[in-house]
Amino acid sequence: MEVLMNMWIVLLLLFVCSETVICYSNGKVEVACGDMTPGHGSDPSTKDPPFTIKADKSQFSPEDEIKVTLSIKASSEGKHYFKGFLIEARNAGNLNEIVGSFKLISPDISQLLTCDNKEGSAVSHTGESHKTEVQVTWVAPSDSPSSVQFLVTVARGYKEYWVKIPGPMVYQNRVPPPPQTTFGGSTGAQNTRTTTSSILSRSFTSEGCGSTKSCLRDPEGCDPQNDTACHFLSFRTQGSSVMFELSGPAEGYVSFALSLDKWMGNDDVYLCIRDTDKVDIKAGYVSGRHHPEYTSQNVLKDTAWRLSDGVIQCSFRRDISLPPEILNRFSLDQMYYLFMAHGRAEDGRTHRHDRQPLIATYQTAITGSPEDLNGSRSPLLIKYHGAFMLIAWTTTVSAGVIMARYFKPDWPERNILGQKVWFQLHRMLMALTVLLTLVGFVLPFMYRGGWSKRAGIHPYLGCVVMALALIQPVMALFRPAPDASRRYVFNWMHFGTGTVAQVIAVVTIFLGIHQQALLLPAPWSTWVLAFIVVWFVLTDLVLEVHRRGFLPIGKYFKNVKIYTEHINSDDKEEVVFVPDENEAYSMESCFKNIVLAVYLCGNLGFLILLLWTIIAV
Repeated sequence: MEVLMNMWIVLLLLFVCSETVICYSNGKVEVACGDMTPGHGSDPSTKDPPFTIKADKSQFSPEDEIKVTLSIKASSEGKHYFKGFLIEARNAGNLNEIVGSFKLISPDISQLLTCDNKEGSAVSHTGESHKTEVQVTWVAPSDSPSSVQFLVTVARGYKEYWVKIPGPMVYQNRVPPPPQTTFGGSTGAQNTRTTTSSILSRSFTSEGCGSTKSCLRDPEGCDPQNDTACHFLSFRTQGSSVMFELSGPAEGYVSFALSLDKWMGNDDVYLCIRDTDKVDIKAGYVSGRHHPEYTSQNVLKDTAWRLSDGVIQCSFRRDISLPPEILNRFSLDQMYYLFMAHGRAEDGRTHRHDRQPLIATYQTAITGSPEDLNGSRSPLLIKYHGAFMLIAWTTTVSAGVIMARYFKPDWPERNILGQKVWFQLHRMLMALTVLLTLVGFVLPFMYRGGWSKRAGIHPYLGCVVMALALIQPVMALFRPAPDASRRYVFNWMHFGTGTVAQVIAVVTIFLGIHQQALLLPAPWSTWVLAFIVVWFVLTDLVLEVHRRGFLPIGKYFKNVKIYTEHINSDDKEEVVFVPDENEAYSMESCFKNIVLAVYLCGNLGFLILLLWTIIAV
């Protein structure tokens, strides 16, 4: 029941997260109520908007209703549709004041928003479907101003949109129209200072890392000037500002973030996004695991970029402290964890990063002394997860299996706590396997906060392994006596369940070492893991052949006891050679011990190599 409850909680979290991720494409844009500017990061179009906004009345009285229509101009060229929109009514004498409320005419493509704590004070889209017309009804309030201006923001795509397109102005009855304000097409750029980026003449270099500037690099110690696979971030203080350099191979974008912890979310993000043959340099804010919300204020100075051999490079300067009205920008005189990520971008919209972000090992003072920083792409909890599963299913379980299959006859006169030596060793190794598996199983859920939907079949197989690992000791508790008539049923079930668990665990580990969160170097890490598996199979085969008598080592190394007997009456002596069976058995046991020792040495050697690799990534 508890497992089912946990699964329902995970499903609920996934549902909530998916709803949050797609919220802006679904028109929940209350965050843009004030300036009516989408958080797309690019500037609004300066072309004449190919849309018309009409009202069916020019005059009104309090509580009157006016139908407002947004549609495509008949003479417009290019795309004859729009995807997103935001309609508001403002006080013509004070365009910062939202007036009245709306009613829906087409609820399938439009929805009401709450702006300035006024329910239904704006209307937006419900999805990204292509639209040619939308109609809404505006209701005049009882305390309406003398004149009202309709404003509309319309988006055809992520990078093509018009902000605050002026619509018709309507007036209260018996009130003379005031002088109209002239709008120059889209007004969204009024609050956005744009700067022109220059092109970098040469590549960045790692020279000065740790002495004149701080650097974070992957691989460690790489130089972006000579290595196109180098992911590179540097920063240095220049007066009251900080100069940043960012470089890395990517199809769409490279980015870095300032974070207060090692978890993605609530971070100050800076991105260099490739747009055909140029690079857009943007500042944004990430809340949770969502797309960044780009700032409408330009806080970056001296921006420059370069594209070469698939590598994106950009540099910019940012003031250490910013005015309080600029929200979600961290002050650079504090200590932060640094994140570096890269991925694909389409039409200016970034996709999820291709690899796990590189995260600095410890918090760094941005304006502090220069440092050569280290980082890792694998979270510590995931490293422990991988290490525990490797130890459990490549070492302890294999040693426990060998002990139970081939060492039952050994040490017949010795006991540990009243039980035979082989049984106690087998039980201890298998209990350790279950314990390591259980701890390792919990760690990814602690890190993710739920189920990971991007890990493919790996977590599903992991759940199967965890279930089989728990079944084994429960089954052992109810095993019948060794001489019971149905003991063979338990033996086969115990053997079958354990074998299936071991096979699935190995497959799961092979999949796990290529997960984003623990991406071990390929292909050699795969070959090392394959060797560990083959090493166990060969050891098991040698011991099995020996047990079946096809490799009777003792026969070739038998010692003999020498007896003398008097034969005939003339007292002649004859030497009689009698095989010593105990000595032969001892040689058989010695052979198995040697095989086990060789196996453990090889297994532990390659296990340590994999564990060292996990630490290093």
